[in-house]
Amino acid sequence: SIGSGRVGLRNIGNTCFLNAVVQCLSHTRGLRDYCLLKSYRPEKFSKEDAKLMEAFSQVLSGLWDVNEGDTVVNPRQFYSIFKEAVPHFSGYSQQDAQEFLRFLLDKLHTEINRRPYVRRTGKEPELSEEAVAMWKKHLERDDSRIVDLFSGQLRSSLHCSVCSHYSNTFDVFCDLSLPIPKRSSGGEVTLRECLDLFSQEEKLDKENSPMCERCNRRTECTKRLSIQRFPQVIVIHLNRFTTSRWSISKSTVYVSFPLTNLDLGPYGPVDFLYDLYAICNHAGTVNMGHYTACCSDENGWCFYNDSSVTPVSENQLQTNQAYVLFYRRSNSTATVRK
Repeated sequence: SIGSGRVGLRNIGNTCFLNAVVQCLSHTRGLRDYCLLKSYRPEKFSKEDAKLMEAFSQVLSGLWDVNEGDTVVNPRQFYSIFKEAVPHFSGYSQQDAQEFLRFLLDKLHTEINRRPYVRRTGKEPELSEEAVAMWKKHLERDDSRIVDLFSGQLRSSLHCSVCSHYSNTFDVFCDLSLPIPKRSSGGEVTLRECLDLFSQEEKLDKENSPMCERCNRRTECTKRLSIQRFPQVIVIHLNRFTTSRWSISKSTVYVSFPLTNLDLGPYGPVDFLYDLYAICNHAGTVNMGHYTACCSDENGWCFYNDSSVTPVSENQLQTNQAYVLFYRRSNSTATVRK
C-alpha cells in the first residue's frame, strides 16, 4: 500500500524548478507505479547502471511512503546524480522547468531502454503507412516506459505553391511547446487558441523552405503541424519566455485551460479526450521567479510549494502562472475520424 503522496520536497538552493517537475511526474500514475515497483530492473537492456532511475525512484518512494508523517523528502542525491548524468544542463536559469523535464525524461529513457527487445503491438487506429513505418523505426531504437507514456508523433505537412506537391515528415515529441497568441492588455486566451496557433498554416519563403521533392529546388510553400500519434500523457508547455537578441521576457497572459475533456481531435486523426492531473506554475519575473506545482490525487488537488503542501480547490487552479500542463488520456472511447 502507498501513502497519500502529499509530501513536500526540500529546496536545496534554487531547486524549486526540480521540485515542481518531480511532483508532477510523481503524480503520473503509470510512471509512479513503475518506479515504486522497480519494474525497470528486469526490463532494462542497457549495460549502464540505471543510477538516475534508482535515485528518482528513491525520491518517489519517499513521497509515497505510507509512514510519511510530517516528513519532507530531500532530493539532494537525486539532483547530484542528475547533474553528473546531464553535465550540459545549465541549471538555475528561470526557464529551467521545461528544460529540466526534457533532460530528465531523456536520460531516464536512455537508462531503462528495452531495446533490442521486440514489443507487443496493440491494435492502433489506421494511420498512414509512412507514419507507422517511422514509428516502428523509432521503437526499434527507443522503447521504454517513458516512450509508452510520453512519446507522441508530430506530422509536418509541406505544400509546394509551385507544383502543389504535398510531403510529410514525422517527428517524435515528448511535449508540445505552444505559442501564446498576442493579445491587447488584459485579454484572455484559451488553450484552444494556443493549439490553433501551433497548428495553423505557416507560409515559408524560398530561403526558409526545404527542397520540394518534385520541383527539386526550394520553393515557396506552406507548412502545417498536426499530431499524428497521441501519447498516453500529453505534456503541454505554454511558451511564456521569449528570447530576443538582448533579453528574455516573460508573458503573463492568462491562458484558460479545461480540467477535463480536453479534445485534441481537431489536431490529429483520432478524437482523444484528455484530463488534467498536474500543473507546473511559474510566478514572478524572468530573473526573480519561483516554481510550484498543483497535482491531483484521489482526494482532490494539492498545491506543492517546495516543502509545503496544502489542499487547493479546482477554481484556484486557473492562473496566469500556469507554465506546463500535464494531461492524461481519459478512458472515454476514441473515435477515428474519416
